[in-house]
Amino acid sequence: MNLSPPTTAVFVISLILAALAIIGKFVAIPFISDHGFWVAVIAYVVLAVGNLLRGV
Repeated sequence: MNLSPPTTAVFVISLILAALAIIGKFVAIPFISDHGFWVAVIAYVVLAVGNLLRGV
């Protein structure tokens, strides 16, 4: 299995989702606060897909 670095866009999307999950723990954000754990999981899945698939 060859890993490749994610594109900048994928990294930024993952970073934004992870930051929203953390901020949603302390501030009431309508959907994020209720599902913060799953938003964080989605952020890391997006980052993992960016590492596993070349050109993504």
